[in-house]
Amino acid sequence: MAQKSQGSQQGARKKLKRDSREKTTVNDRLQSFEQGDKALIHVDSSVQEGRPHMRFHGKTADVTGQRGDAYIVEFDEGDETKTLQIDPAHLNEVNQ
Repeated sequence: MAQKSQGSQQGARKKLKRDSREKTTVNDRLQSFEQGDKALIHVDSSVQEGRPHMRFHGKTADVTGQRGDAYIVEFDEGDETKTLQIDPAHLNEVNQ
């Protein structure tokens, strides 16, 4: 009997589903953040590069720096501080 695939996107069908009118624009890919800004991690299914793991979808993080075109974000999860490098297409600005 065949084994079920356990890839990184396994079980993410609802999270990655988008409205048919929703498109990724150039502005989404080129948005900029300053150090200390808050950003919401929202995985964009049409952009493969710089995509974080689905377990981080919906988390709010602090932008701590930039590495190339991607941003370094940190957030607390339990007792640990997680640090991720994410493409700006997967980040949404949080209005404070």
